[in-house]
Amino acid sequence: MGKGRLEAFSDGVLAIIITIMVLEMKVPHGDKLSSLKPIFPVFISYILSFINIGIYWNNHHHMLHASQHVDGKVLWANIHLLFWLSLIPFATGWMGENHFSTGPVALYGVILFMASIAYYILAHLLIRLHGKKSTLAAALGNDRKGKISSVIYFCAIGIAFINAWVSLSLIALVAAIWFIPDYRIEKKLVQEHCMESELQKAEP
Repeated sequence: MGKGRLEAFSDGVLAIIITIMVLEMKVPHGDKLSSLKPIFPVFISYILSFINIGIYWNNHHHMLHASQHVDGKVLWANIHLLFWLSLIPFATGWMGENHFSTGPVALYGVILFMASIAYYILAHLLIRLHGKKSTLAAALGNDRKGKISSVIYFCAIGIAFINAWVSLSLIALVAAIWFIPDYRIEKKLVQEHCMESELQKAEP
């Protein structure tokens, strides 16, 4: 089956997630800059979550761009990923409102860890569907970057009960690692396009 509806649905859900997150920042009653101080923790957590959602959207877009079609398993794997991402606004608001205390930071780590696992499942179902010699499979390789990210998230969950700020730093580290878009798929597509162009020129 075609991938168009999956892409459109995913884009819509991610747009709604971002909208819900920004609504968590309540407008202060005062008109002075000092009035913004109470919502500063919420704003910081919003920035971190906005970056994370942006990273998922970027890589999700590239992954589907390299895919030709989807099946039922891929649809459910995508829903699974969106489920965990849809919980980010709740954890973001709870974390900001409680000034990054242990419980909220740990929950935030759990959600991001599960989202990374869900993304891994989605990617490998797409690879299985398109074959090990597909563009997607060649671009992702062993996905070392994704595996390392999941390990860091897992560590951040436990560390949150020792020091919430160190845990948050680890979560921010993963965001920093992925902040520069992953061009593996894009490079592979460009290489294949160049090869096709050269073959067409070589044809009599």
